[in-house]
Amino acid sequence: MTLQRKTGLKRSGFVRKPGSPFSSFANRATAARRTTMKRRAKKPTVAEGSKYLAACRGEPCYLRVPGVCRLDPNDETVVPCHENSLAAGKGMGLKSNHARTVPGCFWCHVWLDQGPAERAVKQSVFLPAFDEWEPVRARKMGLQEVIA
Repeated sequence: MTLQRKTGLKRSGFVRKPGSPFSSFANRATAARRTTMKRRAKKPTVAEGSKYLAACRGEPCYLRVPGVCRLDPNDETVVPCHENSLAAGKGMGLKSNHARTVPGCFWCHVWLDQGPAERAVKQSVFLPAFDEWEPVRARKMGLQEVIA
């Protein structure tokens, strides 16, 4: 035996609970605070970072890690290598700023990111390479050279 309804369900309007965020009785100060919490810091766009990455195309390896780099001037595996220090903005799940990149071959890039060397050794290779690359990149991108 199945039960059947003889009359349709009564339609009633939606009644909001007092104090709900959608209620007309909601506190306006709370609503204003919620809108300010939604604002976040502006993240750099892909276009802003891609100009630094594009500057690395066609360049030789600047890292030249002894015993790792093959020093091939026509190497097509050269990619932008990001600095892996906290000072450069690197953190858990975060990549450092694209302005802190150096062209490096595949093997030097792997050594810099996953290699067994200590951080101090990696910094001692990256920083001179960056100092050498920065004026070249500035000329290539048409930027003012940094005068130290």
